[in-house]
Amino acid sequence: MPSGPQSEVSVHYSGWLLDGTKFDSSVDRGAPAKFPLRGVISGWTEGVGTMKVGGKRKFVIPARLGYGANPRPGGPIPPNAVLVFDVELLQIVK
Repeated sequence: MPSGPQSEVSVHYSGWLLDGTKFDSSVDRGAPAKFPLRGVISGWTEGVGTMKVGGKRKFVIPARLGYGANPRPGGPIPPNAVLVFDVELLQIVK
């Protein structure tokens, strides 16, 4: 069953900037990430919301569906960055 915007999901993911700089990875940490789809960037809500458990996808997320011109201050993502993610949907928690 596909997840939707009301779902809480468990995923493994890695995220890169277009220049290949990795900025985050649950795989590298060795622990899946769990979060409500409403609590993440729009590109994730749209992309993960169409996946089925066990599915793997690559997301290329334009800035307008990512962090736009206002990413977290001091964070690794620059303003207006296109983001690339490899995502595996492990579980739909609710």
